[in-house]
Amino acid sequence: MNGNVRKRVVVAGGGTAGWLAATALVRQLNGLVDVTLVESDDIGTVGVGESTIPTIRTFHEFIGVDEAEFVRATNATFKLGISFENWDRVGDHYFHPFGSVGRSTFVADFQHFWLEARRRGFGGDYGDYSLEQQAAMAGRFTAAGDHSLGYAYHLDATAYARFLRGAAEESGARRVEGRIVSVEQHGESGDITALVLESGARVEGDLFIDCTGFRALLIEKTLKTGFDDWSQWLPANSAFAVQSESSGDPVPYTRAIAHGEGWRWRIPLQHRVGNGIVYASDFLSDDAARDRLIQALDGPPLFEPRLLRFETGMRKQVWNRNCISLGLASGFVEPLESTSIHLVMIAVTWLIQSFPFGPDNTAVAAWFNARSRHEWEHVRDFIVLHYAATHRNDTEFWRSRGTASIPDSLAERIALFREAAIAYQGRDDLFRIDSWVAVLTGQGVWPQRHHMMPSMLPAAQLQLALSDLQRNIDAAVSRMPSHAERLAEIARGARTPQTA
Repeated sequence: MNGNVRKRVVVAGGGTAGWLAATALVRQLNGLVDVTLVESDDIGTVGVGESTIPTIRTFHEFIGVDEAEFVRATNATFKLGISFENWDRVGDHYFHPFGSVGRSTFVADFQHFWLEARRRGFGGDYGDYSLEQQAAMAGRFTAAGDHSLGYAYHLDATAYARFLRGAAEESGARRVEGRIVSVEQHGESGDITALVLESGARVEGDLFIDCTGFRALLIEKTLKTGFDDWSQWLPANSAFAVQSESSGDPVPYTRAIAHGEGWRWRIPLQHRVGNGIVYASDFLSDDAARDRLIQALDGPPLFEPRLLRFETGMRKQVWNRNCISLGLASGFVEPLESTSIHLVMIAVTWLIQSFPFGPDNTAVAAWFNARSRHEWEHVRDFIVLHYAATHRNDTEFWRSRGTASIPDSLAERIALFREAAIAYQGRDDLFRIDSWVAVLTGQGVWPQRHHMMPSMLPAAQLQLALSDLQRNIDAAVSRMPSHAERLAEIARGARTPQTA
């Protein structure tokens, strides 16, 4: 590439994925790329991805987003984890907290000490040693001090896309209004050369980013990339989404509530609540699913529930020729662990780090695809775990999950934990050891044995150590402001977090 020639990047489609890509590219590669985003006001976005994980904070720092400004613009609330209800058995409850749980040693992770305590008749619940879980249950939040929390956000996805658009355009991205009617390709290479709009205008580029959602207009309809179907492991294929009026102060966590044929979400924002029901249409009719969702709302719905259809899986390549797909154009894994926005952000990060400035990017694309597949399959396995490790047999759907096959990679993880209480986080794995332990034990997967080192501790010493952990957590939580107080402070214009 001639150093005086900018690479022309064309983003097809807006929404969260499109504007995240445009903002990050124009801010991080300023002077090296020209970014044009093409979208039509006539084409809506899915706009229901309202729950995130802590990686969003790192990405926001990466692209220069001010937290207080973002929270005000998107009516965001803070999120300390996910409450899972009715997943192992009807009436059961467990929490998947962000942050670290307990204290580990070089020899043995914390779960081994906790399991030894339980074997001796004390120790309580795993979440007793999570600062995030205890703060969430108490409705408290802080982002500063010696006891700062690991957290993410709940956000209004439509407002978030609008917020990002402002940031992108302010930084030099160009928006073109129009519906894409055709895609032009090079006669020999097959690379995409231009998008043709309904008006007749052509938008030419060197690199194209497909953010056209489930339509996958570039990566699939044009390039025929292919799709790996994961519905044998995750058979849910439908969802209704609706927003409702708030019925109280927002809690700092997401609720994922299993029902007879899938699960429901409840995501509290400052001004409303996001609700949805995910289900397998082979086991539950659309009418029954809609009625079940409406009956479960805490407040009046703000509009008629919106029906979404999806196919679980991912593109065989998310980078094909000179096109990279993001978001729903790349694939879909149900948002049980709030990973949808993360998958966009990590892909954009990798793209910036490995941007194709040269004429031949074959090796880079292969690396990008391999890394993307690992990330997607890791997320897939963690989602499948919630269904596979269950003792529910009260409906045909749950009985089918108990007998279904699971990916070999997940089966190996479950076997390792069941045999020796070993959980691990690989170098490129998203979910931490604490996350695997929280969900495995929450779903009723109990190890046959654990590391013997904690058994060498006198019972009184082990009990004192665990009690000290709990006392420190309780003291830290008691000093935190309430979640509602923190949000009110930001609304008044505060930029500096309160201290614990």
